Amino acid sequence: MRKVADGNLDLLKVLFDRHHKHVYNYLYKMSGDAMLSEDLTQDVFYKLIKYRSSYKDGAFVSWLFSIARNNLKTHFTRNHKYHEPVDVLEYKTVANDAERQEDYGQLHNALNQLSPQDRELIVLNRYKEIRYEELAEIVGSTPGALKTKVSRILKKLRVIYLESN
Repeated sequence: MRKVADGNLDLLKVLFDRHHKHVYNYLYKMSGDAMLSEDLTQDVFYKLIKYRSSYKDGAFVSWLFSIARNNLKTHFTRNHKYHEPVDVLEYKTVANDAERQEDYGQLHNALNQLSPQDRELIVLNRYKEIRYEELAEIVGSTPGALKTKVSRILKKLRVIYLESN
């Protein structure tokens, strides 16, 4: 990213190829809207180009997901929509994997019962495998506080999941 920030925009393709799926998946898990997620993903990379000079050699993933997170928040604020849990997400199944698919669907239903803030932390930390240090930069907290919060959210998620089974 440092080279892109210094003006080598040819390398932007490498960053896009490497990270656009992760950004899209995060936005989709948070919004539940495929078209919106595609639009916001494009906007994230547009902002990456536009604000490339603001990149300060930190963790690129933290910087990128901060842009994605702010972009999603701005969208919901401008459109006066609340960040509500997604009732039903579409899942692709493998033919003979019905039981596993049922567990997967129940997990996502349990995730959707969490508050948007809690769901966001779980998606970023567990699904996108963003470390606590980077997550702290994204949400403006400390790694220790986030470890505690994620631990509490996982306990809450476990209770919700077990109640649905």
